[in-house]
Amino acid sequence: MIELKNLTVPAVEGPEGVYAAAARALGVPQSQIKTLEILRRSVDARRKNAISFVFTVAVSLEGEDALLEKARGKFRRYQPPEPYRFPYSHLTAEKRPVVVGMGPAGLFAALCLAEAGVPPIVIERGQPVERRVKDVNRFWETGALDTSSNVQFGEGGAGTFSDGKLTTGISDARIPFVLRRFVEFGAPEDILYLSKPHIGTDRLRALLVNMRRHLISLGCDIRFSARLADIDTADGRVRALRVESEGGAYTLPADYVLLAPGNGARDTFEMLMSRGVKLTPKNFSVGVRIEHLQSAIDAANYGKAATLGTLPASDYKLAVHLRDGHSVYTFCVCPGGHVVAAASESGRVVTNGMSYYARDGQNCNGGLLVSVTPDDFGHGALDGIAFQRRLEEAAYQYGGGGYRAPAQLLGDFLAKRPSAGHRSVVPTYRPGVKFCNLWDVLPDFVCRALAEAIPEMDRKVRGFAHPDAVLTAVETRSSSPVRIEREDGQSVSLKGLFPAGEGAGYAGGIMSAAVDGIRAAEALCAAL
Repeated sequence: MIELKNLTVPAVEGPEGVYAAAARALGVPQSQIKTLEILRRSVDARRKNAISFVFTVAVSLEGEDALLEKARGKFRRYQPPEPYRFPYSHLTAEKRPVVVGMGPAGLFAALCLAEAGVPPIVIERGQPVERRVKDVNRFWETGALDTSSNVQFGEGGAGTFSDGKLTTGISDARIPFVLRRFVEFGAPEDILYLSKPHIGTDRLRALLVNMRRHLISLGCDIRFSARLADIDTADGRVRALRVESEGGAYTLPADYVLLAPGNGARDTFEMLMSRGVKLTPKNFSVGVRIEHLQSAIDAANYGKAATLGTLPASDYKLAVHLRDGHSVYTFCVCPGGHVVAAASESGRVVTNGMSYYARDGQNCNGGLLVSVTPDDFGHGALDGIAFQRRLEEAAYQYGGGGYRAPAQLLGDFLAKRPSAGHRSVVPTYRPGVKFCNLWDVLPDFVCRALAEAIPEMDRKVRGFAHPDAVLTAVETRSSSPVRIEREDGQSVSLKGLFPAGEGAGYAGGIMSAAVDGIRAAEALCAAL
């Protein structure tokens, strides 16, 4: 096969134009191409009058050897990268390892352990995805929160009710492995080559069922509604877990525990601290969800090409560094998506964003967040959690109860006046919003940072500061405020405990959490 990079296809032709572009680049009739494999696809929107798709492809064609010889270095053969393989197999263990949590880190850790010969016991405080979806929909429709089955807790973790985006800032050989496994379990194949891959909450739910069935077929013992309540230790090592379940409390003997709790498991962090496990506060972010009309974001990014119907729903990635040391940035943007209620504790409002695979909703929403450090919330290990809770309680109060969220039009926010209702942008948050003045809800330094940054962001994406845009509070769970300190994969203070994923403070998003779960499984296998 011949590798071709930087193939451009005008937006008006659509992605299907890649075949003709490849033929032109090779100087051959399109009929001579036998197969074409897309290795990467992105959109170049830097010039609004010449927006194009950009491809890297591998092509096989008749007379390939002769063409390479004739071209004399113009083209090169495609050399696929060496795939990652989990470095352990045929292991045995006196006691089965235990994986706590079924978010991306826990799921991929369990998968690798099982395929290495030591299928773990997996405990998850929430419910399987089929029941979890019903519990979450009931919460959104009625405001009746189940504190053990919600957007934070349950099979798949918080990512189950998200955009399912797989972009990440890390570079790791395990990433293609994760993508291939996702496809194996039902994700769309385009995640293997899109520059901004996403699965969508709808396809994630079906994928999780397939992944669970595979884990069970490998011998994993999966236990839902099973909350880690305590850890028994002796001589600085894990000896057993105390588990609370619907059938009652029990003790689970364990020498090796891979802990992937997610960042909503606040009671777990409190328990670990009481057991002397070293925790440290870390930087995180808080803020709001901002909603615009998707058509307005597409027009800002694509210009007239937005009406062609060939381009994907667009997003944005913006950041502003302020004079006072804080940063304001957008996070987890959900084109064509919804703002969702993501609370996991009674009397506290939390927001997040979610999209279906089609991304065909009327609005685009994104987290609009302000970075916070221990200097803002305190240097105690759990001070960040206390800070989050104060914001979530204020949001519940100003939302008027029933898990309605406080909201404000952007124009009113910048003018510091309360809003009375929506205009062109209809808020998507359920159970509903109550319009107010967010300067009464959020800390003053957060509001000042947002107000200073938004006009700067508008210079990069025209219309970002549209007065009809809706701000919905509060977003507090973008990343964990706590890190469980580890060395060589294990807790520095408790041998046999392998912290992993976003909740442990080592990831931010589905992909990086999955990769960290694999790393933790490697460390556990090395210990075995």
